[in-house]
Amino acid sequence: MKVIILAAVIVCNVSAGLIAPSPYGYARPYGVAHVAAPIAVARPAAYAAAVDDYDPNPQYSYAYDIQDALTGDSKSQHETRSGDVVQGSYSLVDPDGTRRTVEYTADPHNGFNAVVHREPLGAVKAVAPVAAYH
Repeated sequence: MKVIILAAVIVCNVSAGLIAPSPYGYARPYGVAHVAAPIAVARPAAYAAAVDDYDPNPQYSYAYDIQDALTGDSKSQHETRSGDVVQGSYSLVDPDGTRRTVEYTADPHNGFNAVVHREPLGAVKAVAPVAAYH
């Protein structure tokens, strides 16, 4: 009974304009506006230094190669960048036993271009079974 009386009081107050319905699904006192506080963004000194140290000709090179005889995992990648031109390739062994190699280039004039090569591997090793958890 108390819940019904409380609901009736709230409905009467909303109908009378004493409590304004909120767009967020709950009631708030009439006249209280929802105002978002301004957000101040303070950037650390490292950010300012990074912006000031803009490199118009970025360069990098990286590579990795994984050959795991236990699991049969075999993959590699290498990539280089000189300015706005990126070149690289990656390879992996597909489940059907073929090696997929993707050679790619990317630059502002030609966009991203990739060429995919597939080659069968000689003897495909069976993957070692994983121990079951008890």
